[in-house]
Amino acid sequence: MRTLVFSSRNYFKKALTAVRSSHDLHFVETRLDSLTAPLAYGYPAVVVFVSDRVDRATLDILARGGTRLVATLSTGYNHIDVPAARELGITVASVPSYSPHAVSEFTLGLILSLARHIPRACQRVRDNNFELEGLEGFELKQKTIGVVGTGAIGQQVVRNLHGFGCRLLAYDPSPEPSLGQLARYVSQSEILRESDILTFHVPLLPATRHLVNPSTLAEMKKGVILINTSRGAIFDTHAVISGLKNGHIGGLAIDVYEEEAGLFFADHSSDILEDDIFARLLTFPNVLVTGHQAFLTDHALNKIAETTLHSLTEFEAQGNCRFCVK
Repeated sequence: MRTLVFSSRNYFKKALTAVRSSHDLHFVETRLDSLTAPLAYGYPAVVVFVSDRVDRATLDILARGGTRLVATLSTGYNHIDVPAARELGITVASVPSYSPHAVSEFTLGLILSLARHIPRACQRVRDNNFELEGLEGFELKQKTIGVVGTGAIGQQVVRNLHGFGCRLLAYDPSPEPSLGQLARYVSQSEILRESDILTFHVPLLPATRHLVNPSTLAEMKKGVILINTSRGAIFDTHAVISGLKNGHIGGLAIDVYEEEAGLFFADHSSDILEDDIFARLLTFPNVLVTGHQAFLTDHALNKIAETTLHSLTEFEAQGNCRFCVK
């Protein structure tokens, strides 16, 4: 099937072309939105990523151009107006699971980097500064870590953290019985009150948008460390900045940002940073920010490519697919 891949980077192109398929794939680095949607005229399918803006206006142009399938190279699909797609006769497909280990291991990397001041230590050595003053960290064995959301990724985070000997708490509306011997399920209020470190692994839904806000922050311990490798809008960034300024938040590590569209997945090293909120985040010495790379491993990319191409094949053959968004 003739397919246009938007927001294509070398890692996506390499992964998609490495999987044997009969699909006629065309790649553009252009981000999909209502202005670039006409590029897809005549393509029955398009492939997108979380940085693309697939709103009603964009979908309307895609539909008029003959597009009938939008496949996103991600688990989340909050960047796609699914009800509008349904009204316009466009099917949406996602990648429900690719590699929980990729995101889980990256999450642990962020936790350890904050706990042991690894980024700051690395920069000091590059400056020929071998002073250890200010680099005193803490051991995870001494801490209570709360895992908010125990889907596939959250479960793996619990299993990986268990090896450090820390006290593990978990919160999820649908508890996973197999984690019972590794973590204790508690209420949302209790996990906020008891945790020294909170790591979030929930989808972006109306109920989870700004899950971390002034009210929930007030329930947390003073000095709490927050980790987010799920979706940026889980955190109210204004509230987080206030918490960092007054010392209530002791550390923050994020791989996602609620206004990352148009910022992440591109080289802006020669540009003036126009996002004052993001710029403020970068001024804190106890903040670690990465650019939505937790998913980026060879295994995960291969799984994403295989699942996406399988959806294209199924849709071409039967007008539907297993991983279509219901």
